[in-house]
Amino acid sequence: MLALIVSVSQCKTAKKINTAIAPKDSTQPIRPAISKDSIFNQHVIDQIQKNHLDFNTLTAKIKVEIENADGKQPDITAVVRMIKDSAIWISLTATFLNIEVYRVLVTPQKVILLNKQNKEVQYRTLDYLQEVTDIPFDFKTLQDFMLGNPVFFDVNKASFRVHDNYIAASSISSNFKNLLTLSSDHFLMLHSKLDDADITRNRTADISYDNYEFINNNWFARYRQIFVSEKNKLDIRMEFKQVEFNKQLSVQFNIPKNYTRK
Repeated sequence: MLALIVSVSQCKTAKKINTAIAPKDSTQPIRPAISKDSIFNQHVIDQIQKNHLDFNTLTAKIKVEIENADGKQPDITAVVRMIKDSAIWISLTATFLNIEVYRVLVTPQKVILLNKQNKEVQYRTLDYLQEVTDIPFDFKTLQDFMLGNPVFFDVNKASFRVHDNYIAASSISSNFKNLLTLSSDHFLMLHSKLDDADITRNRTADISYDNYEFINNNWFARYRQIFVSEKNKLDIRMEFKQVEFNKQLSVQFNIPKNYTRK
């Protein structure tokens, strides 16, 4: 059809017909209308990704309170050192006695646990811990959890709803249903409710985030509360007393020769 129009282009009548049938901009693609919902959804996704805390190293001192079926447990002071994608070093001290009870080193390949009281050392893999806890986490999941980033949440498979003073974001995977509550001003994560996708498990975790502070060009939640419920209930409160990012640090993990392997 285009060749035919060109061949008769010298004819004035044909020119008029050609102009009427095929105006110059007719070959431009027609862009589909973009709904307000899709624009808003993309905006929320962008803000979630913007608030995703990145780092090179982290050092933190955390006050940890634990309550389980046996009641409130002695307070623990945790010192955490993290090197991005490489290592998580943790020292756990009984606050009242000021005695270190455990030291842990987690890497993408292994977990080493020192029981300082019993002078024992255990070597495990992340796969082993996944089997014991029946939670499909990896090193990145642990890292994101410590940073306060969303875990088990896929923004590419999420839906969003606006409420008066917060935004609800939900995502469903083969393992968990995750409902996030975000602040309406800075899109900060206020709450995460994880439900097992297998309804027969009746397993759920509620994680709350509070006391945000702008550190390292990112918002960081200094207070977390984790409530886990399945057969037994577990309540953990974490208050970050000290936090430093991107400082040089060491994660040396020396094992005394007199420790027995368990």
